[in-house]
Amino acid sequence: MEVREAPQWLLAAFVRSAVGAGATAERNDIKAVGEKLIDKWSSPGRRFHNLRHLVDVLARVDELAEETHEPDLVRLAAWYHGAIFDAADIAAYANRGGEDEVASALLARTDLLALGVPEARAARVHALVNALVRHTPNPTDFDCAVLCDADLAMLAVDPQRYKVYLHDIRAEYEHLPVEHYLRARLRILRKLIGRPSLFMSPLGAAWEEPARQNLSAELQRLEKELSAIEAVSVNAGGPAAESAPSHVEPPTAAG
Repeated sequence: MEVREAPQWLLAAFVRSAVGAGATAERNDIKAVGEKLIDKWSSPGRRFHNLRHLVDVLARVDELAEETHEPDLVRLAAWYHGAIFDAADIAAYANRGGEDEVASALLARTDLLALGVPEARAARVHALVNALVRHTPNPTDFDCAVLCDADLAMLAVDPQRYKVYLHDIRAEYEHLPVEHYLRARLRILRKLIGRPSLFMSPLGAAWEEPARQNLSAELQRLEKELSAIEAVSVNAGGPAAESAPSHVEPPTAAG
């Protein structure tokens, strides 16, 4: 079910994480930053990368928290990882879909320093958010591994929920022609399936098999769909659908 309004606990959770990271600002100032983040995650056009996704990632971080060294910093990175988002902007879409981790990381560092979080910790949150650009954490960096695993965890949900995820992702990028979307999505699926491991944390490893089952099923379905579109084009005497621009890719996963 989509989260349309922030759960009552969500803002308090941001305040706790900020204080845990060392914020010295007044509580109302910390709440104001949290409220701005909730507004960003609730902005129009976010069909998947919305408040529900934020809540899901935070929940997954909590599941894996015992493997982290600085869980509050990981939670703050989750809050910021998709704060800057614009699915309608094709330039932004070229950078892992509408999510702009680089801009989001800069926002995190700026906000946290303004709240009195020590510079080293603000820089660490900045680095964690930036790590999601590639989603290939150093397995010895447990905080980064947990954040990346939490963001990818949507791949391992039950098949019915995975279908909802796919529907929401497509709706989020409905401005893309179907052929371009299919080709881009297929590139990402093949890249993900080709990885030795999708999840890097020990607890996250339990999500590996269901995630691969979902990805494989989606890959087969989209290959058939694209083949049917190409066959129609050929039979109609038109040119085969052009490939999507090489720089255009849908998000690799849930975030």
